[in-house]
Amino acid sequence: MAKANVRELLEVVRAPYPRLRRWRRRAFIYAAVVGPGLITATVNQDAGGIYTYSLAGAQFGYLLLWTILPTAVALYITQEMAARLGAATGKGLSDLIREEFGFRVTFFLMGALLAVNLGNILAEFAGIAASLQLFGVSKYASVPAAALLIWFVVLRGNYRTVERIFLVGCVFYLSYIVSAVLAEPDWYDAAYYTVRPTVEWNTSYLLLVVGLIGSTIAPWQFFYLQAGVVERNVPKAHYWETRADVFAGTVSCAVIVASIIIACGATLHHAGVTNIADAAEAAHALRPLAGEYASLLFAVGLLMASLLAASIVPLSTAYVVCEGLGVEASLNRPFREAPFFYSLYTALIVVGAGLILLPRTPLIRIMVFSQVVNGFLLPVVLVFMLKLVNRRDLMGEWRNSAAYNVIAWGTAALMIALTLTLAYLALRGVPGLPVG
Repeated sequence: MAKANVRELLEVVRAPYPRLRRWRRRAFIYAAVVGPGLITATVNQDAGGIYTYSLAGAQFGYLLLWTILPTAVALYITQEMAARLGAATGKGLSDLIREEFGFRVTFFLMGALLAVNLGNILAEFAGIAASLQLFGVSKYASVPAAALLIWFVVLRGNYRTVERIFLVGCVFYLSYIVSAVLAEPDWYDAAYYTVRPTVEWNTSYLLLVVGLIGSTIAPWQFFYLQAGVVERNVPKAHYWETRADVFAGTVSCAVIVASIIIACGATLHHAGVTNIADAAEAAHALRPLAGEYASLLFAVGLLMASLLAASIVPLSTAYVVCEGLGVEASLNRPFREAPFFYSLYTALIVVGAGLILLPRTPLIRIMVFSQVVNGFLLPVVLVFMLKLVNRRDLMGEWRNSAAYNVIAWGTAALMIALTLTLAYLALRGVPGLPVG
């Protein structure tokens, strides 16, 4: 009888172990797969994006918070499509566009993305220079040092090593959440304007709406995310972890954007400071309004965001061009096997850092309009993605659902409508956004 009781007790104790092992195995798989989605969505909050969010908070307070929820839904849907394309085909986005639509179309798309991303890279190095100037470091020292550090990290590591560094860097984005709390906002008002759309029909407002969407959903994200999924060789059986990774990145992105708008809305807008030259000026202006720590954390967040984005945007651009040309593009290959990929990455860093050191570079215009042009180019890239992801012969059962198509096509249509509206208002001479 005693032996039977012991046997029953052992069975009870062992019973949860299979379930525990399954959960532990799933957690291990997720930890192994997490990376591209979280990095892509989080790091897109770069110097230009942070300035755009800061300007939105400074000029309109909490009024633009309502854009975060629909933009987050669109971000998740579009990024998940890119990840699914990579997992299902094992190819990058430029590679697929070249194969399915021809080299001529790909060439023009590469040229447009190269021009837009160069503006984004300039904005990242401008963010590095501006943030370190708050600590008394000259841009003639900070920009070359940052460029060399970024180049060394990527050139000397493989994809997994570089990704781990990027993931650690994402932790610094938490500083914006703390800054928002230290700003002591009216959380009820912030929540109210998050769920209640408030639209103003003027160029400044609409330009910032386009900039906010272009900052949160940038074309380079899809190329980097899909290349990351291909580099990781994510198996179809474990694709749910990649989807969870994309969802985590979307939530992280939405929280960061909201934190920046709330921090600047509660302080700068409330104090009547509506025009800021860059994100570093926003950090400086926070000091007397929200305290030393809020200002410091904002500046540190800007520095780390700029460093990470200055690493990833050139990488995404190199993937776009190399895949479009059909040449080797991989961080898992040494320089001798992918010389054009690494050379292009190096050139983009050198050009971006070099132009920032010139005395008359119009940094403010570059930072704002690089985000706006992202919004203009977004529907073009989305149309290509939607054509590809709905191809039965290419995707099979991995094609888009009807709900996905409605949201993705709706996002593309919305961006086209906003662009045309903005152009119409500009031609009518409605006062625009004061930049530079």
